Amino acid sequence: MTDQTPRPGLLRPDLTLVAGLVPAGSRVLDLGCGDGALLAHLIETKGCRGTGVEREPDDVLAAIAADVPVIELDLDSQLSEFADGSYDVVVLSRTLQAVRHPGHLLTEMSRIGERLVVSMPNFGLWRHRLRLLSGHMPRSKDLPYSWHDTPNLHHATLVDLEALFAELGLRIERRIPLDEDGRPSRHSGRVANLLAGAAIYVLRRKA
Repeated sequence: MTDQTPRPGLLRPDLTLVAGLVPAGSRVLDLGCGDGALLAHLIETKGCRGTGVEREPDDVLAAIAADVPVIELDLDSQLSEFADGSYDVVVLSRTLQAVRHPGHLLTEMSRIGERLVVSMPNFGLWRHRLRLLSGHMPRSKDLPYSWHDTPNLHHATLVDLEALFAELGLRIERRIPLDEDGRPSRHSGRVANLLAGAAIYVLRRKA
């Protein structure tokens, strides 16, 4: 949930990467789908079938106007509406930090879908660390809000996030660190925790 608004007809750079991780013809559940731009793209260009979940009224109306199937549900408490294994891919883009119970949400996602695609801002970015040292809460393109008006409830580093995945029995198939413009970063390993503005993960349940 950031203010990185794309130009009309274009996906944000990070959503373009997410779209590339979704196989053609997949059944896709997009949680926190916003205006439905990702699902609309997947339906039009990759022959996917999908459902979006969103709670912001303006975004719901925008998704409906774009002919994207969307329903209003609380991600923290109402995902039991979806049956086990009912989707091939479950997407959660820049939303995990804004829910009350991230672990529960990830567990529900792994019940509903075979593959998870999750992205989240990285609180461990070097700029954030410097800003904390200066006595202020971090702000950046990925975390653009002031401390008093942010929708984000949780701030995690990539190391923290990956530890949660492991705790929940989720295996990382792929990690794509992103630079501060939402494009793939050349940095990998532990250094990504310092230099990446965010990251996209492809996850599956461990056998």
